[in-house]
Amino acid sequence: MSYILILYYSRHGATADMAQQVARGVEAAGLEARLRTVPAVSAVCEATEPSVPTSGAPYVELDDLRDCAGLALGSPTRFGNMAAAMKYFLDGTSALWLAGALAGKPAGVFTSTASLHGGQESTLLSMMLPLLHHGMLVLGLPYSETDLLHTRSGGTPYGPSHVAGNDSALPLSDEEKRLCQALGRRLATTAAQLGTAVH
Repeated sequence: MSYILILYYSRHGATADMAQQVARGVEAAGLEARLRTVPAVSAVCEATEPSVPTSGAPYVELDDLRDCAGLALGSPTRFGNMAAAMKYFLDGTSALWLAGALAGKPAGVFTSTASLHGGQESTLLSMMLPLLHHGMLVLGLPYSETDLLHTRSGGTPYGPSHVAGNDSALPLSDEEKRLCQALGRRLATTAAQLGTAVH
C-alpha cells in the first residue's frame, strides 16, 4: 500500500486537471499517485461506455480502493451534490465496507463548479459521507494554507475547489493548483504517519 488513489469523475476536464495537481502533491511527499476514473452512468438499459476509456486515467477497480494507503475523491458539482457516476461507483463498495478495508485510511475530497457559489461546499460534504461510513479519516485543508485566505476563485477548508466558468473553460488558478497540491501532500504525509503507506 504505497500509493494514494486519486479517484475522480470529470465531464469537461476541470476535475481531471485538479486530480493531476493532487497527484503532484502526493508525489512531492514521496508516495505514488494512482489516477483512476469512473465511467459515465448510462441512461439506457445496456451500458454504452467502452471497457477502457478512450483517454485519461483507467477505470477504477475495487482492488485499487482496497489496496490504497489513502484516497482523494473528486467530482464536479451536480446540483450541490457529487455526480451520479461517482455515487453509482461508491454505492457498489459494500464488500469493502463489510470487510472494513478502508477503515483508518486518510481521505480528502475536491470539486469543480461552473459558478463561484455553485454548491462547492455541499458537494464536498456529500462526498465525505460515504468515506465516513467506510471509517476513513477525512482530512480538510487548514488555514495554514494561506491561499484559503486570499483566493478569489475556488478553495475551501473542506477540500480544494475550482471555478470553471459557465463554459467550463477557465483554467485552474494558481491558488487552486496550490490547494490541490496541498491536499495531495497532506494525504501522503498522513498515510506515512498512520502507517497505512508501506514503502
